[in-house]
Amino acid sequence: MLKQVGDGVWVRQSGWVWSSSTVVRGDDGLVLVDPGITGAELSALADEVERLGVAVVGGFSTHPHFDHLLWHSRFGDVPRYGTAGCVRVASEGREEARAMAVETAEDVPVELVALVSPLPADGGPVPGELIEHDGHAVGHAAVLLADRGVLLAGDMLSDVLIPMLDPEQDGQLDTYEAALDRLEEAVKHVDVVVPGHGAVANGAEAAARLAADRAYLEALRRGQEPVDVRMEQEWMAGPHQRNLKALLD
Repeated sequence: MLKQVGDGVWVRQSGWVWSSSTVVRGDDGLVLVDPGITGAELSALADEVERLGVAVVGGFSTHPHFDHLLWHSRFGDVPRYGTAGCVRVASEGREEARAMAVETAEDVPVELVALVSPLPADGGPVPGELIEHDGHAVGHAAVLLADRGVLLAGDMLSDVLIPMLDPEQDGQLDTYEAALDRLEEAVKHVDVVVPGHGAVANGAEAAARLAADRAYLEALRRGQEPVDVRMEQEWMAGPHQRNLKALLD
């Protein structure tokens, strides 16, 4: 169910990789950030949003990976946005994203996957400040709601996922570390961090996650095997090996 984590900010967590769907109240209505992930979960989210009694006026995808490009007709035929980089990658890879959604997210409305447009210069219906970077994916953006003490971090600052590099980019260690620098500054202004996957971080937990991500990246830079509690999950071996391969290619 939706859990309120800040003034006008609610989070619902999926059973799939602990994915976070976030609902943010803006001046004109609700904005859904990265809703997911199965058809049943999207429908349940629609039920909970209806109970809030406020209309959905838009959607926002923090980055162009398929699980962040989903939608349901019950949310309404409203604009869905991303950064210019996100929209470009999502548009070019729409068919691939839809295929991955079919494979992974049961009963997801495939025809609505990856239908995003560039966010207007004034932010449109999305409240707060965007922190755009290319860590994890081209056109990735966090949403800083400083007046509410909340940072929506996208697929960063997770307690269950190690940093995942983008194999399509050069210089990913530098790019990811630069993204962490920007997020570290934002974290100073909030009490709550909502990652795309994993538990909501409160207080000092966010700083601990920053430190863990930096330690993991530094180990990769030194050619050492990282010591990271997140890698105790057996399924993290795959992403770790993809990171190593990305650095070698």
